Amino acid sequence: MPSQLESAMDALICVFYNYSGNEGDKYKLNKGELKQLLNSELTDFLMSQKDPMLVEKIMNDLDSNKDNELDFNEFVVLVSALTVACNDFFQEQHKKKAK
Repeated sequence: MPSQLESAMDALICVFYNYSGNEGDKYKLNKGELKQLLNSELTDFLMSQKDPMLVEKIMNDLDSNKDNELDFNEFVVLVSALTVACNDFFQEQHKKKAK
């Protein structure tokens, strides 16, 4: 039976490849695929953002080689940053409750 971390890693890989390659390179997300992934997998995150250019900004920030697509390594940067932000948020909430 896989560990919790192994399952999380497997889920991350599966999510990426469920959306990549629908419109081109099967190992990369284009802007449309990224938007579909964000809409489907991070609905609450997108709904809480008021910026209509959010997907554009995310793509520009993460696309380190500027090929207008995100490979898995670039995608992991997004997931890592969001995970850190969530952790910071929950730590702050915990500190507020402890006071």
